[in-house]
Amino acid sequence: MKKYVIIGVFFAAAFLISMGLSGCDVFNRGGTVSLSITDSPIDASNVSGVWITVKEIQYHRSDTAGWVPMEGFQGPQKINLLELTDGSSKLLGELNLFPGHYTQIRFILDIEEMSANGSVPQNPGCYISFNDGSSDAPLFVPGSGVSGYKAVGAFDVPVNGAVSITADFDIRKAVVKTGNGSYILKPTIRLVADNEAGKIAGEVTNYTGTGNLLVFAYEDGTYKDTEDDDPVATTDPELAEPRFPGAVAGTGVSKAGDGSLHYVLSFLTEGTYDLVVAEYNGDTFVQTLGFVSNVSVVSNKTTPQVIDAVSLDTAVR
Repeated sequence: MKKYVIIGVFFAAAFLISMGLSGCDVFNRGGTVSLSITDSPIDASNVSGVWITVKEIQYHRSDTAGWVPMEGFQGPQKINLLELTDGSSKLLGELNLFPGHYTQIRFILDIEEMSANGSVPQNPGCYISFNDGSSDAPLFVPGSGVSGYKAVGAFDVPVNGAVSITADFDIRKAVVKTGNGSYILKPTIRLVADNEAGKIAGEVTNYTGTGNLLVFAYEDGTYKDTEDDDPVATTDPELAEPRFPGAVAGTGVSKAGDGSLHYVLSFLTEGTYDLVVAEYNGDTFVQTLGFVSNVSVVSNKTTPQVIDAVSLDTAVR
């Protein structure tokens, strides 16, 4: 009997060695992470491009300390974030990670800090381009000590499986013009597991104005009456904020060939949202038209929601 046991153990060990794996690895093999990037539109019609260059991507796991580079990412990659609005996204890579619970990733960008003497160095890695032919404006780190742009949001990598995640850069919040006229890039990235995300989409009806409309999604009950206040002019980038700073996502309203108006809010996690409809005249904020409250989002589904411009609530309920 012992002879057969020994023979069985021998062949099992030989099999593992031939596979190049330890016994632990057989039951703990990694998964594939498809990482994409998307963006919410910026409320500045003169901006034609917001360019970033991603040199490296790092991850942080719940059971390890420190940051680890994602092997397999092919960098640097130069990206115009304005090409990734209205639900569009760009695949950055399909990366192999050990199974487990991941709490954050961060993007290491080719970006500089504003020089101490106030001069404006060239920044070919991260910059803004304009429609009116103005010179490109460099983007800068908001302050010393910023080591990568963190994307907040947890996801799980399954054993021998695959997961798709999307990083929403939201440049409307991230790109801020300070009081001295320089542009800084703040770390405001939201990480969403694609299989847990849904959409809100629909038509805007009975709008008779001539401006351009934006729709913002807020988690239920989080909208404040100061959200549409004028941004405070400040030279301190840590204090700089746009209008509607608490929005989870935002999108522009586009006009179809037949004149109808449509919007899509993508990459929303399951839950209940309040929609805020704002009117702009070009880059100039005009007014908050009103609200649509208690819109439910379900994973992997699109919630249809018509926005009637003349019957919007004047307060979130």
